[in-house]
Amino acid sequence: MGLFGFFSSADEQRKQEVRTGARAPDRTERKKCWDARDDFFKCLDKHDVLDSTKGDGKKIAEKQCAKEHKGFEDNCATAWVDYFKRFRVADAQKKQTLKRLEKEGAGVVAVNDMPGKTS
Repeated sequence: MGLFGFFSSADEQRKQEVRTGARAPDRTERKKCWDARDDFFKCLDKHDVLDSTKGDGKKIAEKQCAKEHKGFEDNCATAWVDYFKRFRVADAQKKQTLKRLEKEGAGVVAVNDMPGKTS
């Protein structure tokens, strides 16, 4: 094993540890993850897919966004991949609900964020 073989296997080992959650990602690894996530989500948007985890959305994502999905999974912790996919759906549902409520004339209500706070 040469010098470059050592580094590439150590890099792969670290990548695997980050994916499994055995090691926390550093700043560079987080940036790679977020960039890969953004690329995958752009592809999903391009193909009008919101939820890539089930049904037709999953089929379309597997067919049209396979390269981006692989990059997403390769560069992010498995738990992060699952979280980001679920967050995408929940965030879209929240925005859709807020739009619907706005159309129905709902107003914004100030919420006291700390119990017992009076000012």
